Amino acid sequence: MALALTALRATLLSASALRHLTITIGRQQRISKPCRTMASSLPASSVARSPEKITAPYGSWKSPITADVVSGAEKRLGGIAVAGDGRLVWIETRPTEGGRAALVMEPVKVEDKPLDLIPAEFAARTLAQEYGGGAFAVLENMIIFSNYKDQRLYKQIIGGHSPVPISPDYSESVVRYADGVFDPHFNRYLTVMEDHRKSSLNPITSIVAINLNDGNIQEPKELVSGNDFYAFPRVDPNKTRMAWVEWSHPNMPWDKAELWVGYFSENGDLCKRVCVAGGDPMLVESPTEPKWSSNGELFFITDRKSGFWNIYKWIEHKNEVVPVYSLNAEFSRALWVFGISSYDFVGKDGDNQKIVCSYRQNGRSYLGILDYVQGSFSPLDIPFTDISNIVSASCCLYVEGASGRQPLSVAKVILDEKQSKAIEFLIIWSSSPDITKYEPYFSLPELIEFPTENPGQNAYAYFYPPKNESYQAPPDEKPPLLVKSHGGPTSETRGVLDLNIQYWTSRGWAFVDVNYGGSTGYGREYRERLLGQWGIVDVNDCCSSAKFLAESGKVDAQRLCITGRSAGGYTTLACLAFRDTFKAGASLYGVADLSALKAETHKFESHYIDNLVGSENAYYERAPINFVDKFTCPVILFQGLEDKVVPPDQARKIYKALKEKGLPVALVEYEGEQHGFRKAENIKFTLEQQMMFLARLVGHFEVADAISPIKIDNFD
Repeated sequence: MALALTALRATLLSASALRHLTITIGRQQRISKPCRTMASSLPASSVARSPEKITAPYGSWKSPITADVVSGAEKRLGGIAVAGDGRLVWIETRPTEGGRAALVMEPVKVEDKPLDLIPAEFAARTLAQEYGGGAFAVLENMIIFSNYKDQRLYKQIIGGHSPVPISPDYSESVVRYADGVFDPHFNRYLTVMEDHRKSSLNPITSIVAINLNDGNIQEPKELVSGNDFYAFPRVDPNKTRMAWVEWSHPNMPWDKAELWVGYFSENGDLCKRVCVAGGDPMLVESPTEPKWSSNGELFFITDRKSGFWNIYKWIEHKNEVVPVYSLNAEFSRALWVFGISSYDFVGKDGDNQKIVCSYRQNGRSYLGILDYVQGSFSPLDIPFTDISNIVSASCCLYVEGASGRQPLSVAKVILDEKQSKAIEFLIIWSSSPDITKYEPYFSLPELIEFPTENPGQNAYAYFYPPKNESYQAPPDEKPPLLVKSHGGPTSETRGVLDLNIQYWTSRGWAFVDVNYGGSTGYGREYRERLLGQWGIVDVNDCCSSAKFLAESGKVDAQRLCITGRSAGGYTTLACLAFRDTFKAGASLYGVADLSALKAETHKFESHYIDNLVGSENAYYERAPINFVDKFTCPVILFQGLEDKVVPPDQARKIYKALKEKGLPVALVEYEGEQHGFRKAENIKFTLEQQMMFLARLVGHFEVADAISPIKIDNFD
């Protein structure tokens, strides 16, 4: 069924003139050609005259987007891949099942529900590098996945019996695996292995081979070792070579990395190795995402010279690297988790010379087909304005993405015969499939560019004004503002539909999500603004965004608040300690003591802090815990007790110090939660208590929801 996709995008962005006929079958949603609809064909609620809005203070509005709705919509994706029959397999985390990572498969018939592939006592999640990712791989009807409880690798035949272990049992989850691929020539599985048996703080990382012979569990065979980190082991179609990425302390993979190719001997060892990119000391680059085409050519993404992650190709016989397509845009993203896939080969038939890829520019994503012989890029018009991962099947593409109106979803995209246009767009998975009923309450993101403390330098953010179809504020009132500082800090916030944000805006809060200096998505130069300046640039930019909106008359300058998770929690605490911009803050598993973080954190980030902070003196001067006397406003803290990235003692230290100082403060700790909350009840409680805390101490309004507030020390 053909799509007029240009019209489709216009429809999604402006629903006043056009509406879609949407056929909902099971959990899948097919969007057909938009057409004009008569009033009589619409629900009565859509054509009836809107009642007069209730006038009520900002923050006090009642909204159907409750904390229960938000926590139920907090499903996440943990990777996508295509099985031998062309159907998609993915990992989805389910808050209602305690955050379990389920392996799921696209059904044969659209009217059927997706199929769970592993029993409920299994979960497909790896703890490698703590952040995980790349927890499974598929070959034909066989899946290899990392099981969360014991971190062993298991083999699951699609439609078969229970999973069978293929890696040794070490009695504890001390050996972890990620980012694996099949090597059919030697009947084995190649994967990154992280071995904690000798040291939990400094585990040994290598690339190993796991034997796939039935009933013959052996110790993994080491193929590549000696460096601090590895990722992306990828075998060529001829099964004679393997590519991989490696890097060493003190670098993070986006700072400086190397791309290597090794040649297999007859027994499967690597007998020869060539450094493809990253080995030139005069050229700083961070290659990532190597992939072999079906005819054995190696492609990858790197940011050499231009500072932007673009697609390149390796000319093997010359050992030269040539650009495939150059653009001041990012074709990849920071490697926080294993297994990212920003591009793939269309068709994979050997004769095809096209790549489906996405790039990020000016705060949004673009999808297209790259002809790597002609060096031309043909945009594909789809409703997503934000794209994360892409995989190609024989007759379609699978795209993980979202937009300001569409939550995190996976779409199947059918191309025309020339592979130049998208003719069908089918949502096969959504983090919140029933979300459209809340559309009248959605606040759409507005990309803003604002001046920073450094003259001539600007930073970026997404601003969400208050929005609720049933309410309006008194004419002389401006809304309170909640500023969000994203985690990482080398990461990027995206302007997509997030019910966590809509929870606030539909109640009358303004919300701004800041991409401070150091964020990805804007090239290496912007990313490196934070080197040696963490706690300064990010703090200044978050404060500047709030001041910019207040001076523009969009928010109440006397009701500015801030929140953040992880590194964003550090920025939150640093803003409250070293600036007087905000009236209150909420830190979710945030950093209070930089020196303690450096001493206690895991291997992946153990030198990252040095790059961000710089001198030893700065470790003291920028740690909020050392300047409790400078805090002047209330703080609420949330912490998981099994967090290995930011240990619980960080929250306890700042809580105790602020309590002794006499400031209003509260600490919420969760048993069984790690770095990031996955259980629905904890997601709900965190959101409600943030709202109640800020309303009581800053908002000067009554919250419409029935929430029992927790005790606030030095206040209740």
